[in-house]
Amino acid sequence: MFIHAADKPNVPPFEMPARFRTDIAYFMTPAGERGAPKLPAGEYWISLEDSRRWLDEGAVEVISPLDNLNSTEFELTEEQENWLRWMVENEIEHVRSE
Repeated sequence: MFIHAADKPNVPPFEMPARFRTDIAYFMTPAGERGAPKLPAGEYWISLEDSRRWLDEGAVEVISPLDNLNSTEFELTEEQENWLRWMVENEIEHVRSE
């Protein structure tokens, strides 16, 4: 699958494995939080601030949608790290998957 910078058509898309189609949800900023707009299916807003922090920390904290008191942290895969580096280097927040 390919991740495209929705607002930056001059940036070449970034290729990710098909399983990233479900993984991307761990990274998205929910609509209404920190300026994230509501987007159509297949498009995602990922806060640049979060992308930088995850890249620096090498991990992502995931909060349970059923119980916001429980969370877990997972280490970034090499693919996810490379994708976040692409996001940060190109200052991308709005992406779409294809």
